[in-house]
Amino acid sequence: MRLQSAVHMPDSRAERFAKLIEHLRVPPGTEVTLARDHDPAYKAGWARKRDGRELLELGVSMLAEYQDRLAAEGAHALLVILQGIDAAGKDGTIRHVMSGVNPQGVTVRAFKVPTEEELRHDYLWRYQCALPGRGQIGLFNRSHYEDVLVVRVHPHLLANRQLRGGVPSNELWARRYEAINAWERHLSENGFKLVKLFLNLSKEEQRTRFLKRIDLAEKNWKFSAADARERAHWNNYQHAFSEMLSHTSTEWAPWHVIPADRKWFARIAAAAVIVQALLQLDPEYPTVSDEDRQALSEARAALIAEAPPGAPADPFEAAQQAGS
Repeated sequence: MRLQSAVHMPDSRAERFAKLIEHLRVPPGTEVTLARDHDPAYKAGWARKRDGRELLELGVSMLAEYQDRLAAEGAHALLVILQGIDAAGKDGTIRHVMSGVNPQGVTVRAFKVPTEEELRHDYLWRYQCALPGRGQIGLFNRSHYEDVLVVRVHPHLLANRQLRGGVPSNELWARRYEAINAWERHLSENGFKLVKLFLNLSKEEQRTRFLKRIDLAEKNWKFSAADARERAHWNNYQHAFSEMLSHTSTEWAPWHVIPADRKWFARIAAAAVIVQALLQLDPEYPTVSDEDRQALSEARAALIAEAPPGAPADPFEAAQQAGS
């Protein structure tokens, strides 16, 4: 089969999402300070919670439609990277935003503490192994950015990597930013579309969510005392996040900072960025060649000839005509 030419009418539905996320993208080369530049409670001014369900449903519907086209074309892969502090809503974002897609076309990886096998390789190795295939959407719940975030806040973790050479810490992080940018550029040049979402949560909203996990028995399993202890490093994490956004938002893989204090807005904003990425890819359904079309015509004629007495020759066509 050959592919259609890449000529499509603009999808008018995209305008609503473009307006929603226009202030969330981190322009490459921008020096970011989270507390100054990004409000965790931002909701685009015009957006209201009662609009949230409709917008999310639209986003989920468009994701399902474009995922089907992505799988049919089989030329590109979409990789969605989710970063954020504990309780920022990464799991909930995946659950709600991807609720309408075909599970067969989606892979989700949640990266925890590296295993002994993973520690025997370079820090990007386990992420390379988890990449989605062409035609698929992959989601990383935490990602290679942990190695410039949690490892930066807790530098003793570098000991597990058995690094040698006495590289000064500032130079180490600069080298890692360069390596990450180069790796992501390599992916971009080889058919991967990267969507990087940083869920920006306020310290007070995190406190509230932690308390909810403690107060509600059915949510106790989601709480870890280690999560609460990490709050003591809040300022260090904010600095690490700001540095990450400043140094790794690129033309080929820009960051979007998703205000996470309002879950309803965070979800529609995340859906909007992902939809926008798929619209940019503009995957196409394959079209059959004349030879394949002749084979389809012959197969259709044979199936129609098998129709039992009293049954419509083509039940699908009959149902379509009845509905028109």
